[in-house]
Amino acid sequence: MKTSLRRLITALAVSLVASASAQPIQVNNAGLEIAETRYFLNADFRLDLTAPLLEALNNGVSLGFLVEFQLTRPRWYWFDEKTASEKLELRLSYLPLAQQYRLSSGTLYQNFPTLAEALEALGRVHGWPVLGQDQVDNGRAYIAAVRLRLDPAQLPTPFRVSAVTNREWTLTSDWKRFRFTPLAPVQEAR
Repeated sequence: MKTSLRRLITALAVSLVASASAQPIQVNNAGLEIAETRYFLNADFRLDLTAPLLEALNNGVSLGFLVEFQLTRPRWYWFDEKTASEKLELRLSYLPLAQQYRLSSGTLYQNFPTLAEALEALGRVHGWPVLGQDQVDNGRAYIAAVRLRLDPAQLPTPFRVSAVTNREWTLTSDWKRFRFTPLAPVQEAR
């Protein structure tokens, strides 16, 4: 009796650790860089599609993703001040006649021969303008946050219920938070 109870507890612990570490989308790194008067976000995500999402994609359902960016200024006397917030919509679809995957953002798109290449491109967000230099104060500390998630609102209507009720249709990363202190760009002497 004790050994079977011990085995059950061990099996539950192993499954909990495995499910906790198996995050479908992971943020590998994120940062902001300045070019002229804008700040650009560079972030790398690693994502895996669950079996139901992969099946839906290969059967012609387009998957919409959102990259969300937030910038807040911490305040000790009140709630943090929300300085900026941006969203980037991406759509992943499969083209059965061409046997290619398509990643699109607005009217721009790119085709990939394999799903692995399409997911790698989806997870690489570089040079996305998220902030104007006039929106932040130089030398003041801010907290930037970014995440990538499957957007249920972009799914066809019959799949929206599944996206809300089924964990395998919920695909999101944790917020990756990092400190950001803008500095004035060095100007050349005249």
